[in-house]
Parts: sequence; structure tokens; C-alpha cells
Amino acid sequence: MGLFDDAKKAAKDAGDKVAEAASDVKDAVSEKFSEATDKASDKASDKLDEAKASGKVAGAEAEKAATEAKNAAKDKLR
Repeated sequence: MGLFDDAKKAAKDAGDKVAEAASDVKDAVSEKFSEATDKASDKASDKLDEAKASGKVAGAEAEKAATEAKNAAKDKLR
């Protein structure tokens, strides 16, 4: 029975090592995925901020053009 018990223990130890290695790989992949997701999220946020700023600039330019047109119309009436 000693040989059988030794083989059983060796198989269990090997299984535990494989499970630990698989867990380590899973954790590493999960961490890399999380980093990639964070990076993509940051890029998307940057693009959104850029689009908002462009929209504000376009709005300000339109307001400026409207004010200039209004002032030009007033000047013609004077």
C-alpha cells in the first residue's frame, strides 16, 4: 500500500502545481486585459474631451460670427 499511497500523493501534488500555475496564468491574463481596458478607456475619454472642446470652439466661432453680422447690420442702419 505504501507505493500506491506515494503515487497518489505525487499525482495530487502534481495536480496542485498545475492548478496553481493555471491560476497564475489566469491572474496574469486578467491583469493584462484590465490594463488594456484602462488604456482604451483613457484614449476614449481623451477623444471625448477633444470633441467637447472642438464643439465649444465651434460654438464660440458661430457666436462671434453672429455678433459681427449683427454689428455690421447696425452699422449699415446708422
